[in-house]
Amino acid sequence: MRIGYSHWGFLGSGITDTPDGGRSHRRTLVDGLIAAGHEIVFLQTNRDLAEAGTDLTATYRWDGGLPEIDALFLEWRWPIPGRNTTACGTEGHTCDLHRQQELLDHYTHRLTVRTVLWDKDQQLPADDPLRTVRHLQVCEPALYPSPGAASLLFPVADDVLDRAYPAVLAAEKRLLPLVYIGNQYDRDTAFEEFFAPAAAQLPHRVAGKWNSTARWPEVNFTGRIPFDEVTPTYRSAVATVLLAPDRYARTGQFTQRLFEAVLAGCLPLAPRTLRAAETVVPRELVVTSAADVVATVTALARIAGSQAHADLIARCIDRLDPFRLTRQLRTLTAALAGTAIPPLLLEGGRA
Repeated sequence: MRIGYSHWGFLGSGITDTPDGGRSHRRTLVDGLIAAGHEIVFLQTNRDLAEAGTDLTATYRWDGGLPEIDALFLEWRWPIPGRNTTACGTEGHTCDLHRQQELLDHYTHRLTVRTVLWDKDQQLPADDPLRTVRHLQVCEPALYPSPGAASLLFPVADDVLDRAYPAVLAAEKRLLPLVYIGNQYDRDTAFEEFFAPAAAQLPHRVAGKWNSTARWPEVNFTGRIPFDEVTPTYRSAVATVLLAPDRYARTGQFTQRLFEAVLAGCLPLAPRTLRAAETVVPRELVVTSAADVVATVTALARIAGSQAHADLIARCIDRLDPFRLTRQLRTLTAALAGTAIPPLLLEGGRA
């Protein structure tokens, strides 16, 4: 199958000043599709080359026209005022939204090409007419997606999970008790309840784009970091907290921060407000308050480097099983072909 793939991001490390979390899993998914025999043609701007100066054209294909394809896969873009809603050529304009509409008009509406819309940020309105298009399947990276949508999680390569060694990760020297990597977007409520008060009592670091921080003078905000520094930063810390917007919390959407942290041996604490928290982390890593965060991090720091620490990391790795690439490929292949989508098998509730 020749798949037209629309995304507004990078396959490589990209640039520092970008919110593109897809770098952690996009290439994993693309390479998995290619290994399964599919042909991929990227339909948005080659930002790796244009912005990051990384030439991947010997490995992947981009096409700015309307090539013949068998299926269309969209990493969904939504209106961002002042950025992709302005006229082409305007200072600061990005053409991702205009290009996406062109692809929808040509392939989905005119040619009725089978379309998969991956609503990675849950921005598609519940009453959007696209949800009623018979040859279009909406997917969300949530354990409990909205009605009519299928669960397509952010993938982790099977061999990466299989090669993760808990004892080696536990042996890493971790000088920082607590870290958070990620941007502010819609996370103020969770940050206020679970992170900021804990940060006042623990050495910590917050890396990411946080524009409104005056109310948290006790927090050490250090700004965005290059993508290649994400893993080393997690390797330097004992634990992180999974902070999520309310719409993610309600549907059990866990971002790439979960597996980025676990695969670096940084233990993820999941607030009780996250639906299905015990599906993705052991019960003792589910926290009920900032005070609980402090107590849990303090206890984890005491066992750092021990067999108990390694065992806990191993259990976290086991719980990444729903995110395996092979599982996501089965879902996506069915969605692209218009066949029955296999159910997401969860193993929540384990100790």
